[in-house]
Amino acid sequence: MEIPENVKKRLSIPADEHFYAGHTACQGCGASLGIRYVLKAYGRKTIFTIPACCSTIIAGPWPYTAFEANLFHTAFETTGAVMGGIEAALKAKGYKVKGEDGIMVVGWAGDGGTADIGLQALSGFLERGHDAVYIMYDNEAYMNTGIQRSGSTPYGAWTTNTPGGKKHFLERRHKKKVIDIVIAHEIPYAATASIAFPEDFIRKLKKARKTPGPSFIQLFAPCPTGWRSPTDKSIEIARLAVQTAYFPLFEYENGRYKINMPSTKKEPKPIEEFLKLQGRFKYMTKEDIEILQQWVNHEWEKLKKLAEVFG
Repeated sequence: MEIPENVKKRLSIPADEHFYAGHTACQGCGASLGIRYVLKAYGRKTIFTIPACCSTIIAGPWPYTAFEANLFHTAFETTGAVMGGIEAALKAKGYKVKGEDGIMVVGWAGDGGTADIGLQALSGFLERGHDAVYIMYDNEAYMNTGIQRSGSTPYGAWTTNTPGGKKHFLERRHKKKVIDIVIAHEIPYAATASIAFPEDFIRKLKKARKTPGPSFIQLFAPCPTGWRSPTDKSIEIARLAVQTAYFPLFEYENGRYKINMPSTKKEPKPIEEFLKLQGRFKYMTKEDIEILQQWVNHEWEKLKKLAEVFG
């Protein structure tokens, strides 16, 4: 259905759709919503690089695609290298890259393909200063291959290789702070975002487009299958991740930090509010919950201090 122009003007996010219905994402998939928002922000003049992950399946097998944009499937570990090569080739051919009317080169990879397997290629991409945007959709495990833990899996979570139960063998390490690793490269722009706050996400996508050099966005994207959560609770869970400060929203721009939380005046909600909607945390003890809460508190205070000193 064509949306009238007067209605489009009142919308807080772009009305145009470039993500086709009939794709193969699971119900409640946070990654598919993220793809939809990226396509709304950047439109058809985009080249995606997607490694082996859930989104490879969602996009569809050649010669079919759910994207109204260009798409390059690549190996698990090579997102940063391939998108850098695409950007360099476009420039060599005389095309404008990034900017309002330039071609957008977008790396779209999960946490396994970014925090672990693709970390070296990501670092090289950032170091070389390519005019492109790398988006890590963070569903906190290797979901496409059977829900194995990744470097982004949080403390206390169940996965198929941290199974919990009577022996209580859950994930014992805290979530890898990929955004901090990226910021250590001193790139012009990096940010966190959540599918529960699309206006904030699209604003950051547009800012990344306007910023010369490499940009990075870490997007919180729930996975009902891997998180053992109801398919109609993905937005609520993503919102609670922000409201508990488990996944705070912020930007790093040219050395300065800015927190983008819905309300900075309120104290974060207890972490239990986020945990209780997800079956992957059902084996956690009270001691486990307290350990995770202390980590959240520590990271939140650290971020507030960075925003205060470098804001």
